[in-house]
Amino acid sequence: GQIAGVALMDARSIAATAVNKGYLTPANEIDVNFSKPKYFFNKSVYDNRVYFGYGKADTSLELKYGPNIKPWPKMCALTDNLILKVASLITDPVTTTDELIPSGETSSYRSNPLGLAEFTLSRKDPNYVPTAKAIQVAEKAREDGKSPVEAVSELSAVWDTVKAKFDINNENTGIGSTIFAVKPGDGSAREQAASCQKVLGGWANIANEYATKRYRSNLINWGMLPFLFDGELPFENGDFVFVPNVVQGVADKKSEFIAYVVKNGEMKEFTLKMGELTDDERKIILAGCLINYNKNLIKNK
Repeated sequence: GQIAGVALMDARSIAATAVNKGYLTPANEIDVNFSKPKYFFNKSVYDNRVYFGYGKADTSLELKYGPNIKPWPKMCALTDNLILKVASLITDPVTTTDELIPSGETSSYRSNPLGLAEFTLSRKDPNYVPTAKAIQVAEKAREDGKSPVEAVSELSAVWDTVKAKFDINNENTGIGSTIFAVKPGDGSAREQAASCQKVLGGWANIANEYATKRYRSNLINWGMLPFLFDGELPFENGDFVFVPNVVQGVADKKSEFIAYVVKNGEMKEFTLKMGELTDDERKIILAGCLINYNKNLIKNK
């Protein structure tokens, strides 16, 4: 048979047991005169193995990254108007952060924003990532000074419909994606639930309510508008939503934003709401994300 046990011992009794070839031996049963030798610290061991680089920056050397450490993509400031494709519509009572971005197998990608984003909503809506990436092509073209309509053909009819009523152009109108969820953000506070949407071109969330303040704050820190909508949805998954005068609305502390579902050459008006925002949160959203906001602070010092 087998037997196992645990013994709580002091350091001297452990030493006595080791000297006695493993037989449990208390320190007072071994013929040793215990003393307290003086300890001398030898810092050369650390000097030889640990590099202390603080205050010794060498800008001539290239900073080397591991193969899975990638920089955050550049994120532009909020534009006056937004054209958003509904990339996922989730009607479950609650959507957890683990459903928004799974844990476990994705942990090795936490230093790779775009790599991690490939898993966004993978357990809930596998079509979200390809849908968001497809419309993001238009925004990348816009930011590069090219025509977003030429980059993504399905945007052409939407653009023409909106342009017939609003003064939109490549400079004042951003293009991206949004998701609708009844109550998103329950569970852990992981910010990747928001950042993964952002790097895929997400500009907003639309929800009946947000499960936690943490998730809503994460959306804001990544420059995403935490819209609220209560009632029968005027849009379906895959529809386009146009939100005009967003910058002015955020800056003027408006609690309601007029929006339009753009479909089949028509524009159906509805109202999106916005909960309370602090002055700093408004500045973060206008800047495009907290990273941009902090860069602006440093630049203006």
